[in-house]
Amino acid sequence: MAQRIMILATDGFEQSELEKPKANLDEAGYETVVVSLETGEIRGFSSKEWGEPVSVDLTVDEVEATDFDALLLPGGQINPDILRMNEKAVQLVRDFVAQDKPVAAICHAPWMLVEAGVVDGRIVTSWPSLRTDLANAGGNVVDEEVAVDGHLITSRNPDDIPAFSKALIKALERQLAEEREAA
Repeated sequence: MAQRIMILATDGFEQSELEKPKANLDEAGYETVVVSLETGEIRGFSSKEWGEPVSVDLTVDEVEATDFDALLLPGGQINPDILRMNEKAVQLVRDFVAQDKPVAAICHAPWMLVEAGVVDGRIVTSWPSLRTDLANAGGNVVDEEVAVDGHLITSRNPDDIPAFSKALIKALERQLAEEREAA
């Protein structure tokens, strides 16, 4: 059975930051599941315009971190700002981190990591306007295309998607190898 990756997003996500990592994961043989606050479709932004709708597979009320192997958090200014106001969405982030599962957040998505209280002492990166928030939350902020600190993976912007996707896939491969060794 393929490893399952939750993609947690709502309206206002950055189109490329959901679609491109999702496509990379799908091509690599992983099962991706779009989880949102409500059923139906969500819409992202692409070049300052509303993008194409994306179908929601499950809502936050229908899932638990134990049902998945990793969490992907796309950015966009609106998306993480809405998600961080939903306690169940924030708790999902905490649960993935507590269960030592890969958590990958790009661009503005590290706001969710701040809200979940999982940044303190971690090496992280993000869109420039969030770096003060990350530092204030105790993060060691770097300006790199991808920052990997244990199971936490962060990137700055859409240009970093190739490195971001590769880092998440590498983390999933490492996780699977560790599970096989433990069995």
